Amino acid sequence: MPCARSLPRERDAALVIRFARHAQRDHDDQVLTPPPGLGKPAVAEALAAHWGLRATGLRYLALGAGSYHWLAGTRDGGRYFLTVDDLEDKPWLGADPDSAFAGLRASFDTALALRERARLPCVIAPLPARGGESARRLTARYSLAVFPFVAGRAGRWGDSITGPDRDALAALLAGLHQATPAVAARAPRRGPELFGRAVLERALADLGRPWQGGAFAEEARRELARRAELVTGWLARFDDLAARMAADGGTVVITHGEPHPGNIIRTADGLALVDWDTVALAPPERDLWMLDDGSPGALARYRQLTGRAADGNATAFFRLAWQLSDIAAYTGKLREPHRRNRDSEKAWTSLRLSLEPDPSARPAPFRRFRGEPAAADLVPGARESRRGDGREICGGNGATLR
Repeated sequence: MPCARSLPRERDAALVIRFARHAQRDHDDQVLTPPPGLGKPAVAEALAAHWGLRATGLRYLALGAGSYHWLAGTRDGGRYFLTVDDLEDKPWLGADPDSAFAGLRASFDTALALRERARLPCVIAPLPARGGESARRLTARYSLAVFPFVAGRAGRWGDSITGPDRDALAALLAGLHQATPAVAARAPRRGPELFGRAVLERALADLGRPWQGGAFAEEARRELARRAELVTGWLARFDDLAARMAADGGTVVITHGEPHPGNIIRTADGLALVDWDTVALAPPERDLWMLDDGSPGALARYRQLTGRAADGNATAFFRLAWQLSDIAAYTGKLREPHRRNRDSEKAWTSLRLSLEPDPSARPAPFRRFRGEPAAADLVPGARESRRGDGREICGGNGATLR
């Protein structure tokens, strides 16, 4: 069933989509500088050649993580949101630029199918190029995708989701998960892997000698050394939870992967989700852990609509997987050659936050996470196959995040 309300046309847009990801409340995790080796003319030329859109204005936006964004205006008054992805910084999509681009295309193709075949207008999918492609390669390192410019306001990573807001997002996710048959044949699949684990384990093994990557390399080494026992315990817990999930089995559904407030647009017509490079078939808890703050009934609306209860092991697993992936990513960046600038300062601040042993100091989704297994996290939840009636999906009840 499609979303109850449609999204506005791009020409009616008033505000920029914001991609705020992996950051604390008062420190937006943004790509603050344009991509090295790729100028504005190259982006404008690709936009004209492959989408038939001649930009009269192109403005760089310091938003997002792992991607670069521009706002484009055209002579007819159209406005578009352009995303250039760094194919060397997409480990969940592929180990090298070629495989990462193939993975990115598969993800964006899935988003297009969710919007067009499953008729979910809450999916902000890319606009196909002239040849039908969801993304085009610009260089060996970079690719371009073009999105509609959507009216609305975005939340921020780390904002809490409670009460009616959480119920609205739960309804959106229920509708998305129930659309699995429309994309099951083409969608990527995610297993219980930890992206960047090898990078993190090499760093842990190399704590006894100085790191010479750049301005923050030694500070990163000292901070990781101070937390090494904690991180090693988290890795062991990750393996334990992965084994429990494998033994339990369970259903996989189409998941967004990062349905936090920074990827949600609040429009006059309901909620919409952006940033679909992480879409994949996986257990539903890959999305649901971000809604679970431990309060009674946190996921009641989702269970009401789908007939499924969240599994405690899987919820704990995906929360921990995100935490460890962040630690690995920021550690890797700070071990590589780098200079002191806003991007490296951001990586250093984010690494310290990711290593914080006090859950109350972390952004909202991680405040329930502990270094040692909590009994509540290791109690399997019931997995029910009965589906809900699906009458309210994609925020169709009209509630919006506040």
